[in-house]
Amino acid sequence: MERLDSLDLKILTYLQENGRATNVALADAIGLSASPCLNRLKKLEGRGYIKSYGARISLEKLGDFLMVFTEVTLSDHRNADLERFLAQARTVPEIVECHHVSGGYDYFLKVVARSVSHYQRIIEDLLESDAGISKYFSYIILDSPIVRETYPIDSLFSG
Repeated sequence: MERLDSLDLKILTYLQENGRATNVALADAIGLSASPCLNRLKKLEGRGYIKSYGARISLEKLGDFLMVFTEVTLSDHRNADLERFLAQARTVPEIVECHHVSGGYDYFLKVVARSVSHYQRIIEDLLESDAGISKYFSYIILDSPIVRETYPIDSLFSG
């Protein structure tokens, strides 16, 4: 893996909070002139360090929605079984995150739904799709007092 220097890390840190910043503002913020800053930015983008730019939507402003974390255990654990589940999960837009985990279950999902009945339909459709689900457990999120949408780059790279 290529090592990033402190200026690259500053660029990544700044852009997490200021994705719409102009190159001039970014250059000023990290203490570099505009042209070298743009070259570094293009290099970071080209090497995949920056996945995309976008808006963070405030879902609660749009309405009263349900967020559910779901533990999924599959019946079988061959690669084909994992791929079959993932292929089916990818077709469900309400599954906003899917994590393959170690421990007592196989996948940890984050699902957004209009209501409990909507969530139940999503799960029932998954169960009927032959995705290979043996069992699942659902956790309705009541409150999320800590949600960080940025990574602590400084502390991850400090000694």
